[in-house]
Amino acid sequence: MSSSINDIKSKLKPNSDASSTSGGSNEAAEEQQFSIQPHPAKTNNPADLAPQPGAGITSKPEFEAFHTPGPYVPSAATANSIEPPKSREELRARAAELNK
Repeated sequence: MSSSINDIKSKLKPNSDASSTSGGSNEAAEEQQFSIQPHPAKTNNPADLAPQPGAGITSKPEFEAFHTPGPYVPSAATANSIEPPKSREELRARAAELNK
């Protein structure tokens, strides 16, 4: 069991013979390196982290649909220039014509 695991490990590792002959200089290159990351805050003022007025649930783009002015009411001239809706019989006849 352990020999099969060792075989798998040896296949997954890079060429271990080359690293042993290089005198260990490859070990320093493979060592993990850590660095300090900058803090995301723009200033050191804790008041900047407080919630801003106007932010929150009302500022989310998902809820922008609820901030609409309401239904569009066309002017009388626009409403009069629109043709009347077709009856069911006219719509069925048009559908049959298009489905030929």
